Amino acid sequence: MARPAPQKSDRNTVKLNIRKGDEVMVIAGKDRSTRRLPRRGRVITVDADHRKLTVEGINMIKKAVRESGKVRQAGVIDMPAPIHVSNVMLVCPSCDAPTRVAHRVRPDGSRTRVCRRCKQDIERG
Repeated sequence: MARPAPQKSDRNTVKLNIRKGDEVMVIAGKDRSTRRLPRRGRVITVDADHRKLTVEGINMIKKAVRESGKVRQAGVIDMPAPIHVSNVMLVCPSCDAPTRVAHRVRPDGSRTRVCRRCKQDIERG
């Protein structure tokens, strides 16, 4: 049985360190590869309330679709399903390695994400 989403309030907003457009690497689950290179992909959508991400080419499922106004082709299609944020790790664009995320306050007062390995800012993807 699925859990209901946590209620949104000013105090308990859920924040994730991974954003839409970031490159991530799968570190756990069925799409984690052991013999080949680790599976990587770009984040398509982020559901912060459920702590889920949809990653391009990862956790692919088959879905039967009927023809409708939005979907022109009926049949069985492959589409990415959401994956939990704990099963992926952000890939730093500077050092091209999976990393944890730190935060730094800039002189103008804004916060930015920082790579823990190379200490470079992680710009929005």
